[in-house]
Amino acid sequence: MKKILLLGGSAQQVIAIETAKRLGFYTILCDYLTDNPGQYVADQFYLVSTTDKESVLSVAEKEKIDGVLAYASDPAAPTAAYVAEKLGLPGNPYKSVQILCNKDQFRAFLKENGFHAPLANGYTTQMEMEKDIQHYHLPVIIKPVDSSGSKGVTVLHNWDGLAQAAEFAFSFSRTHHLIVEDYIEKKHKYLIGGDIFVYKGKVIQWGLMNCHRDGQVNPLVPVGKSYPLLLSEQDIKSVKDTLQRMVDKLGIISGPMNVELVVDQSNRVWPIDIGPRSGGNMIPDLLGMIFDTDVVEMSVRSAMGMSIDVKENEGIPYYATHNLHTAENGIFEGIEYSEEIKKHIVKECVYKKPGDPVEYFDNAAKAVGIVFLRFKNQEEMDLILENISHYVSVKVS
Repeated sequence: MKKILLLGGSAQQVIAIETAKRLGFYTILCDYLTDNPGQYVADQFYLVSTTDKESVLSVAEKEKIDGVLAYASDPAAPTAAYVAEKLGLPGNPYKSVQILCNKDQFRAFLKENGFHAPLANGYTTQMEMEKDIQHYHLPVIIKPVDSSGSKGVTVLHNWDGLAQAAEFAFSFSRTHHLIVEDYIEKKHKYLIGGDIFVYKGKVIQWGLMNCHRDGQVNPLVPVGKSYPLLLSEQDIKSVKDTLQRMVDKLGIISGPMNVELVVDQSNRVWPIDIGPRSGGNMIPDLLGMIFDTDVVEMSVRSAMGMSIDVKENEGIPYYATHNLHTAENGIFEGIEYSEEIKKHIVKECVYKKPGDPVEYFDNAAKAVGIVFLRFKNQEEMDLILENISHYVSVKVS
């Protein structure tokens, strides 16, 4: 029986373990948390941090694995690429994965290879950053170089909150390293987000969607996705061309990539974040509904060097997700849905149970759950999503 090493056993990553077992593989899990749910699903568990490359490599060598997968995990993606490269297993170039997982390296890559990139620099101290601020044009965005899910991110429209923004970003950086960059104004209503899937160096699935935010709680944190993408055909083509060119330049061979981009008023495409893994917030589940594919199975097969047979299609409209969240700290009581929205719900996943503590939604990790929705047409979807707080309420005491 072939063996696959999976990095990360959180609730959202259990599906990768289950999928690998369904495909007939012996599953080995590494995670540093003693209470991770994946350990009860995997065939074997090691209490090892997924960011400790050498320790994970030791496990891989001991177990004589045939493939390694960091499903939906930015921090573990470089480790998976490192182990695969060291052992000659299927995977993407370690150097390229490192670039994608480090925001200042990524910005440098964009500039060196002719992509649009904002003025940006990385800093390890607040003093270094403060000496440089005269080079930037407000508004600016300040964020950790090595985080995802909008953790530690601030947009500044004046310099008054600089010190607080720096401290916030450093608090979410494993390497105590932040990046400051000019903020790119988009011409369309939504950021472009979602996942693409690469096979043999070519994008075979374009899971590009509208990325929604909650301006009343935190305008930087994603609160859901919707499909189809509300861009002109020319802008969509430009986005696709940009992403395929990036895949080519980085030498990406196979696997999912989480993407976020902006098209500005001059029709220029600006890659904001590109992660070498599936997106969080159950994006693969949503894409499965839209494209009638199993992205998790595709990811496992990719990690094991197996063939993938996916036919490109336009996707089924009109699907969306909403990340259940709260604007206050407290004790979770439950979710209330209006009668109007109930008929649109096709799936609900709630991470909390009554009595659990919940927190103000300042990053994606603090979501209470996710609800999947389907609509008859674009107008119906827009009406609900633009007024979602009237239809969905997270009860907190």
